Amino acid sequence: MKSISVICITLFFLITSYPTKADIAINATPFDFATTLSFNSEVLHQVRSINVYLPQSYEKNTDKHYPVIYLLDGSKNEDFIHIAGLVQFANFSWIKMLPDTIVVGISNIDRKHDFTTKSNNHFDQQELPSHGGAEQFIHFLQHELKPLIAKEYRTNGTETLIGQSLGGLLATEILYNHSALFDHYLIISPSLWWDDEALLKSQFKPNHPPKSVYIAVGKEGHVMERVAKELYKQLAHSLKDKSQVKFQFFSEHEHGDTLHLAVYDAFKDIDYTR
Repeated sequence: MKSISVICITLFFLITSYPTKADIAINATPFDFATTLSFNSEVLHQVRSINVYLPQSYEKNTDKHYPVIYLLDGSKNEDFIHIAGLVQFANFSWIKMLPDTIVVGISNIDRKHDFTTKSNNHFDQQELPSHGGAEQFIHFLQHELKPLIAKEYRTNGTETLIGQSLGGLLATEILYNHSALFDHYLIISPSLWWDDEALLKSQFKPNHPPKSVYIAVGKEGHVMERVAKELYKQLAHSLKDKSQVKFQFFSEHEHGDTLHLAVYDAFKDIDYTR
């Protein structure tokens, strides 16, 4: 009985002397991943915000200049965090799918306005009454945002655009009519049904062939799948021997979850050093 008492007393002191949750000193610091810049756009007549991810080497290698990925739908509650995370993963020295790259996520105010051209389709007009601001938004990209990034950061002139859904529609609009704006295009689940498929019915004659175009779509219904495949056929025919053009169909994924895997796939297969 005496030995049992000794054991009990010992256990009591061990338990009561162990630090409780209240005794542990916790020092909480912010986890810095990116920077948000806000500025007044004279083109759009709005205060616009962008999120900027810099690769780990940026602060150390002060003589180095970097490629830039521009991400539509790039706010923190849209696609910025997970796409910038993919870029960070792709930059790991044991992965090296991408060179060290800056990511610029463009936060939305009204994507239905910014990403669409004027449509003559009555359904489009009803569903997206604020539509039609694409040309103005492209002007903003060309004459405000890209010069701002070139001024604020060490860029090397190699630029990629990523757009999904209506963002994919805008990326295709830029590719067809302002192709020199970017070197590489990742066009995911593009809403090319817009305006009775007017873009696909127009001639694709780029004044400056891109270095690469990656197109992907998931199991998203007949129309979405057909227009994405048609886009690939047009580009592959026109850009043969001029650009890398790839199409990928994600049969196990839908409109909402194709983007992440598609971007990863593009990072694996597109040569961004061209």
